[in-house]
Amino acid sequence: MKKFNIRKVLDGLSAVSSSSSSQPGNRDNDIHETLQSEHFQLCKTVRHGFPYQPSAMAFDPVQKILAVGTQNGSLRLFGRPGVECYCQHDNGAAVIQLQFLINEGALVSALADDSIHLWNLRQKRPAILHSLKFNRERITFCHLPFQSKWFYVGTERGNIHIVNVESFTLSGYVIMWNKAIELSSKAHPGPVVHISDNPIDEGKLLIGFESGTVVLWDLKSKKADYRYTYDEAIHSVAWHHEGKQFICSHSDGSLTIWNVRSPAKSAQIITPHGKQPKDGKKPEPCKPILKVEYKTTRAGDPFMVLSGGLSYDTVGRRPCLTVMHGKSTAVLEMDYPIVDFLTLCETPYPNDVQEPYAVVVLLEKDLVVIDLAQNGYPIFENPYPLSIHESPVTCCEYFADCPVDLIPALYSVGSRQKRQGYSKKEWPISGGNWGLGSQSYPEIIITGHADGSVKFWDASAMMLQVLYKLKTAKVFDKSRNKDDKPNTDIVDEDPFAIQILSWCPESRMLCVAGVSAHVIIYKFSKQEGTTEVVQLLEVRLQYELNDVESPEGDQVPSLPTPGATSSSQPPAPQSQPSTSSSSSDGIRDNVPCLKVRSTPLKQSAGYQVELVIQLVWVSGEPPQQITSLGVNSSCGLVVFGNSNGLAIVDYLQKTVLLNRGIIELYGSNDPYQRQPRSPRKTRQPSGAGLCDINEGSTTSEDRCKSPTSAKMSRKLSLPTELKPDLDIRDSSFSRSRSSSVTSIDKESQEAITSFQFCETFTRKTDSSTVPSLWVGTTLGTVLVFVLNLPPAGEQRLLQPVIILPSGTLIRLKGAILRMSFLDSTGALYPPACEPWREPNAPNDKDEKDKLRKRRPVSVSPSASQEISENQYAVICSEKQAKVIALPSQNCIYKHNITETSFVLRADMVQMSNSICLACFCANGHIMTLSLPSLRPLLDVNYLPLTDMRIARTFCFTNNGQALYLVSPTEMQRITYSQDMCENLQEMLGELFTPVETPEAPNRGFFKGLFGGGAQSLDREELFGESVAGKASRSLAQHIPGPGGIEGMKGAASGVVGDLARARIALDERGQKLGELDERTAAMMASAESFSKHAHDMMLKYKDKKWYQF
Repeated sequence: MKKFNIRKVLDGLSAVSSSSSSQPGNRDNDIHETLQSEHFQLCKTVRHGFPYQPSAMAFDPVQKILAVGTQNGSLRLFGRPGVECYCQHDNGAAVIQLQFLINEGALVSALADDSIHLWNLRQKRPAILHSLKFNRERITFCHLPFQSKWFYVGTERGNIHIVNVESFTLSGYVIMWNKAIELSSKAHPGPVVHISDNPIDEGKLLIGFESGTVVLWDLKSKKADYRYTYDEAIHSVAWHHEGKQFICSHSDGSLTIWNVRSPAKSAQIITPHGKQPKDGKKPEPCKPILKVEYKTTRAGDPFMVLSGGLSYDTVGRRPCLTVMHGKSTAVLEMDYPIVDFLTLCETPYPNDVQEPYAVVVLLEKDLVVIDLAQNGYPIFENPYPLSIHESPVTCCEYFADCPVDLIPALYSVGSRQKRQGYSKKEWPISGGNWGLGSQSYPEIIITGHADGSVKFWDASAMMLQVLYKLKTAKVFDKSRNKDDKPNTDIVDEDPFAIQILSWCPESRMLCVAGVSAHVIIYKFSKQEGTTEVVQLLEVRLQYELNDVESPEGDQVPSLPTPGATSSSQPPAPQSQPSTSSSSSDGIRDNVPCLKVRSTPLKQSAGYQVELVIQLVWVSGEPPQQITSLGVNSSCGLVVFGNSNGLAIVDYLQKTVLLNRGIIELYGSNDPYQRQPRSPRKTRQPSGAGLCDINEGSTTSEDRCKSPTSAKMSRKLSLPTELKPDLDIRDSSFSRSRSSSVTSIDKESQEAITSFQFCETFTRKTDSSTVPSLWVGTTLGTVLVFVLNLPPAGEQRLLQPVIILPSGTLIRLKGAILRMSFLDSTGALYPPACEPWREPNAPNDKDEKDKLRKRRPVSVSPSASQEISENQYAVICSEKQAKVIALPSQNCIYKHNITETSFVLRADMVQMSNSICLACFCANGHIMTLSLPSLRPLLDVNYLPLTDMRIARTFCFTNNGQALYLVSPTEMQRITYSQDMCENLQEMLGELFTPVETPEAPNRGFFKGLFGGGAQSLDREELFGESVAGKASRSLAQHIPGPGGIEGMKGAASGVVGDLARARIALDERGQKLGELDERTAAMMASAESFSKHAHDMMLKYKDKKWYQF
C-alpha cells in the first residue's frame, strides 16, 4: 500500500512519494533547504575561443580595439588580454564588412542580407542603436571617412548611397553608375568594390568597379574628374598618404600604380610573384591579389602588404602574405587561408605619414599579428585563448573553487612549454579595461582533444588562459607499418583521441580514456624524469551470452562504436585456436589497439605517466570503447567500463583487481534473468576474476605481474546465492522501454555509464560506513561494491585490495548519469582523497610512510557514529532522479525529470552555501532541482536545437556556472545563478575608454600652397536634406535598435539598476555607510560620482543642514 504524504504535496507538487512501504522516520524534516527559485536565473556570461568562420575585420587605431565578424552574424571584440566581448545580429546573416567610428565608441556592420547596423560600444554589453535594411540593392562595399558622420554604401548595381550615421537615414545624394563611367561605354562597370576619399581632398571620392574601371568623383560638382581603366578585374585599391598616387590589385596577380592626374596609363605595373620573361613581354598571370595596402614611413621606403597573387604553378603551397619593403620581398606562409588583413599604423589620419608597425592577419582558423618593425617580421605571442580548436575538442570538464595552489603549479610547469622567437614588443591590441569582478575563486577548465592532447585552462574572473598542455600520444609508438594498421585499429582516424577525463584536483591525479580502448593514469610532478619502461596492463574485457543469437546489425544507436562489431552480434567463427598475438591468417587475439613505446620516455615537469591500461582484442572481436571512467586517490584505484563489462585496477600495485562481464556483476540478481557466458576452450575466460589477467596477457609483461594477484583471485568470486537487499523498481519502468525490453539481444547491450566512490552504508544492516564503489548502467541499474582496503603505508603496497559485492541493487528509468551522497544535514559528501605530494621528492622512505599513515583514508564521518546519522544517496538517470535514505535504503524522494526527452548531463553542484541537482536535457531545457527534496527550482528552454558537440561538452560546476562548445572553435560560458546575473555588469570588461584623439598633422606652408584641391568639405551642406533632398522611402527601411542600457535589462541589469540598488542599500544601512560606499566605488568605477553624491546627500539629510544644498 502506498503511503500518502501531504507534506511533500504541499512542499513541491512534483516530488512524488516512493512506492516503497517504509519511510525513514521523517528524518528529512531535519534538513532545511535554503535554495529557492528566486536564486536562479539563466544568462550567457562570456564566450572564449576563435570566432567560428570569420568573414570581416576592423581596427580602431585610437581605442586599439579589434572587431571580427563571422558568417553566422556574430561579432567578437578584442581589447587588451582579458578584455573580450561577444554580440550577435538577430538575423544571423554573414558580416561582410565592419567600420569603426574611430574613437567614438561605435561600430557599423554591413551584412549579407543588405542591412547595416550601428553598435554602441560605450556599454559593457554592446547593443544596436539603429539598423537600415536596403530593399532594392545588394550591398558590396562600405566606407566611413575618419571624423565624418556620412557613411558611403556601394552596391551591386554600381551605385553609391550615403547614410547619416547619427540618425541612420539616407541622404538624397546618390552617385549613379551611369553618371560615373564614360557616357560612350555600353557595358555595366560591375559592382562597387572600393570607395575612399582622397587623403588630402575630402571632396574627391575614388570609386573602384569590379570590371577594372576606377573613377575619381567630384562630390561638389557631381561629376567624374578622371577615369582610369585596366583590362583586369579589380579586387582592392589603396592610397598613398599624399593623395597623388593610388595602387590597385587585380585578378591576374598584378598591381597597377596610378598618378591621379594621369588617367591614360598606369605609372607602373608590378606582378610580385610573376616570372618575368626575358623578351620584355607581359609576365605570366598569377592568382588574384585579393587585397593590397600601401603604407609610408618617415625614414625609408614604403611598405606594400598584399594577400594572394602566387604563381599558378605553386600547387599545394600554403596561403601567403607578401610584405614588400624597398627592394626586399618577404613571403610569409600561413597555416590557413587568409580571410582579411589590416596594417596597423601610428596615426588615424589618412593624410599623415602612416608609420606601419604591425599587420593583423585574420585566417580561417587563427589570428596572427606580425611585427613589421623587427627584422625577419616575427609574430607576436597571441595572449587570447584562440587555440581551443588547435586539435578538435572531444570532451571537456569544468572545475570551480579549486585548491588555490593548483593554478600556480600548472602555470609554472606550463610556462616551460612556451615557444621562443616571438616579437619582444607588447601586444598591440591594448584597448579597454578589465572588469572589477568580485568572484575570486580559482576555476579550471580541462579540454581533451582529437590528437590525444589535454589542455588545462585558467578560467578565473571571466577570463581564459592556457596553463599547461599534456600530449598523451607520446606514450605510444606512432611509426606503424601500413600493413599493421588494419590489424588492430578500431578507429579510422585520430586513434589517440580523448574520450573521457577523470581528475582529482586535491591529489592532482589525472586519468584519461581514449577511443582506442586505452586508459592512461598520470601523476603530477614538478620535477622532470625519465621512465625506462612504461608500465602496461592489458585487460581482456569480453563476454558472450549462452545459447543466444541476436539478429545481425542489432545495435543501440546511443552507443556507437566506430569500426567495431557490436558485442550483441555473434562472434566471428573461429577456424583455429587463437594465439596470444595477431597473425595474417589467424584471428586477432590478445592484441591491443595501440603499441606502447618500448624506448625510454622523457617526462617533463607536469603530468607524468604512471600506468597505461589497454583493452585487447578477444578471438577476433575488437575491444569496445570505454563508456565510463573514475579515479580515487584515497583508495588508489581506477575503474572503467564499457558495453562488455567492468574492470578495477589498483594503480599503486599496478594490478587488475576485478575484470567482469556485466551480467556476471549481477550474480543471481539479474532482473532480466540472462545466463552468464559459457567459456570456450579456445579462448581465455573474460570474467573469472583476476586469474585471466595473470594467466593471459600479463604473462608476456613480466614487469606488470603483481605478487599478490594469486591471493586476490580467490577472494573475488561473486556469491551466486547472494540475494538483493534492495530492489526499488518502478511500476512504470517496463512501459518506458520498447516492447522487446525483455529480449536478451536488447539487454546484452547494457553498458557501464557512471561510477562514484564514497564511504557509505552499503547494506541495510550496516551500522557504520565503509569505502564503496557505486556502479551505474545504461539499463538504469545501480550496483554497490564494498572496497576492503589494507592499512595505509607499507601494507597498502603489499596486501591485496578485496572487492566484495554488497548485493544492493537500485533501479531507475533510463541510463544512470550521476551519483552523489549527502550527509545527515543535506551537505554534499565528497569522495575521500589524498593531498598531493611530490612523487619524485628524494624524501626518506620512512617519512613518506609517516605522512601516509597520518592521513585518514577518508574525510567521511567516523565509523563509531550512531546509526541515526544517516546519509542520502542522490541518483540521477536520463529520465528521473531519486533520493535514497541510507542505510534503510528507502526511496524518500523521486522526480521524473522528463517524459518526452532525456537528460544529457547531470551534476550535483554547490551554490549559495547549499546544493542542487543541475540537468541539461536533449530538448534544450536546463533544469535545477533542490536536494534532497527534488523540488524544481529552474526550468528554462535554453537551446531549442542541440547537436552532438554540445551534448558531448556540456558540463555544470559549482557556484552556478556551466559551459559547452557552441562551435568547433568557441566555448560558451553561462550562469544559472541570479546573484551572478545581477553582478555580471561589473564583472565584464569595458571596451570603450576615454582617449584623446591625436592632433591632426601640420601640412606646412608649401604643401598647402602647391598641394591643390580643397582641404576640407562641408558634407552637411552637400548631403543634408535641405540641399540633397530626401531619399526614396522604398530604397531602405529604418529599424530602431534596442540600444542603450534599457534594452539590455533582459540579459543583465544595467548600470542604472546597479546604482539604484546601491543607493537603497546605503539608505537601509546607515551605520555601514562608509564601508558600503567604498565597496560600491570599487565594484563600479563608472558609478563613482553618483555614489559619492548619494553619500553626501545622506549626510546632509542626517544633519539637517538645509543651507548646504
